[in-house]
Amino acid sequence: MTEADLLHQLAQGEDSRRQFKRDATNADALAAELAAFSNSGGGTLFIGVNDDGSVAGLDAAAVRRLNQLLGNAASQHVRPPVHPLTENVATANGIVMVVSVPDGLSKPYLDALGRLWVKQGADKRHVTSREEMQRMFQRSGLVRADLVPVAGTSVADLDEKAFRAYFERRYGRGIENTVATLDQVLQNIGLGDGWELNLSGLMLFGRNPLRWCPAFTIKAVAFPGTVIWDTRYLDSEDISGTLAEQFKGAFAFLKRNLHHVQRGQGFNSPGKLEIPEAALEELLVNALVHRDYFTSASIRILVFTDRVEIISPGHLPDSLSVEDVRQGKTNRRNPTLTEHAFRVLPYRGLGSGIPRALEEWPRIDLVDDVRGNQFSAVVHRPEAEWASATDQVTDQVTDQVTDQVTDQVTQEVLRLLSVMQGDMSRAEIQDVLELKHLPHLREAYLNPALDRGLIEMTLPDKPRSRLQKYRLTAAGRQWLQSRQKD
Repeated sequence: MTEADLLHQLAQGEDSRRQFKRDATNADALAAELAAFSNSGGGTLFIGVNDDGSVAGLDAAAVRRLNQLLGNAASQHVRPPVHPLTENVATANGIVMVVSVPDGLSKPYLDALGRLWVKQGADKRHVTSREEMQRMFQRSGLVRADLVPVAGTSVADLDEKAFRAYFERRYGRGIENTVATLDQVLQNIGLGDGWELNLSGLMLFGRNPLRWCPAFTIKAVAFPGTVIWDTRYLDSEDISGTLAEQFKGAFAFLKRNLHHVQRGQGFNSPGKLEIPEAALEELLVNALVHRDYFTSASIRILVFTDRVEIISPGHLPDSLSVEDVRQGKTNRRNPTLTEHAFRVLPYRGLGSGIPRALEEWPRIDLVDDVRGNQFSAVVHRPEAEWASATDQVTDQVTDQVTDQVTDQVTQEVLRLLSVMQGDMSRAEIQDVLELKHLPHLREAYLNPALDRGLIEMTLPDKPRSRLQKYRLTAAGRQWLQSRQKD
């Protein structure tokens, strides 16, 4: 590294990958910095630099002392030992020691007092949360949530009929044909420890997992608009039980809160789900199987008028990125659970779930929220298809729909329908209704009318287009006519 390279680095200031120190004299303090970098992806320690990034410089004697201190801290004060690399860069103001600390392969790293440190911005932070520690041990492979025994459980908490059917299907023979007891069988295949069920055994075959793991459920809500803070909702359900029961309940929730469209089929056909079922199936299984079971939070399914969000506790493991997942790369967080899940759920493994969902429905955004410790799949709904489907409704069905929604339509929607003349822009509608607040127009007028299929967008594939306009649908015209007759 040249002096110019060094000054360029210093000019960028301190962050999670760069730390400045004027000097170091305490091996324990230096060890805490090394451990924090090793636990947090690696970084560089610049010694001989002031907090403001200016070079203070070191002399040759200080460099010799610091090398000895660094070697002692790295080998004797960090467990397991770390192996930083040093480089001395000569500047006009003296020498700067550049200490490069690689991302640790044997996380977590502790200091001599057994404390665990991680980087948080330009500072380091002492980890005290049990859940955060568990996640770090999980990433290191030292402990796995799916193998943790569930205290207080026993073979009596197993749905024995379901488990016996699974065992015979999986291994080609009944449990009665083995010489082992049921406890031993569960231990042999990784679903118990000989006394208690572990998390995998409970979530796959437990009689009542909610009793022991109340957080490991699915909370599903369908909203009439596009924001989560809406005080109204169309449907809400807490879905518990085994993973198979949660999958079944969640899939049923999605099917009843999404539209069915004809897509070229005959009018009397039941229609297909607006989002391909295969895509939703893959995303649901992915959330159930790969969630972080060290995090006491529920999976959330949020249905909005423009999208569906499936939010799973736990961000992607360190070695994975969103692009990796899109390409089918995988790092199984719960290997024992996934090993058995492919016989219980429509789960194929091999990292194929997300690519298969994207192939079925490309309009999926994947969001890895590290700070919030969650992973989200945002599935955009096809407004064009379900809006146009309204136009296919016959007069008989329209009358039925009119009767059903009359009591639900607000005065705001009624005002909107009464002023609609041909294709109208948002600004034209806002002007006619004499409304000054755009969010109020959207939430109280446009979105409810769109939700009920009474108006539609002229450019449904481009909802945010500056050329977007709105018009009455056949159902909207029929409903308005019925009101005028009354």
